[in-house]
Amino acid sequence: MKFLEENLIRLKAEVETAQEAIEAAGSMLLKEQLVESTYINAMVNAYHANGPYFVLAPHIAIPHARPEDGVKEASVSLVTLKEPIKFGHATNDPVRLVFGLGASSSEEHLTVLRSLTNLLNDSGNVEGLKNASCYEDIKTILEKER
Repeated sequence: MKFLEENLIRLKAEVETAQEAIEAAGSMLLKEQLVESTYINAMVNAYHANGPYFVLAPHIAIPHARPEDGVKEASVSLVTLKEPIKFGHATNDPVRLVFGLGASSSEEHLTVLRSLTNLLNDSGNVEGLKNASCYEDIKTILEKER
């Protein structure tokens, strides 16, 4: 599993829309050949079809699609947004942290989600991720969780 490695993190990204934020999170997974380009399209299509169901907590979005939409390896990317973006969620907008999640099976999906949940259950970690200015800041948070 590739989980928030340096090449899967983009800090203080400037995006205009929720779709651009989803594409930014997906593009890192694509660049590392963890997903196919069809997966990014599927994440965007799921957002347009189902709304912001993946905005799971205040300031946190975890866009994803189905394994058969083009996942090659379980992985999680992170895009922190320079300016918060509204995804259309009644209580958890605006979003500052966008985690692109890819899993090639439902078992992997649960494993990846568990790792992410453990990290995000600590509000100090969430604040640290929102305020990170370099990968070392994030690495420190991740090492504390291991």
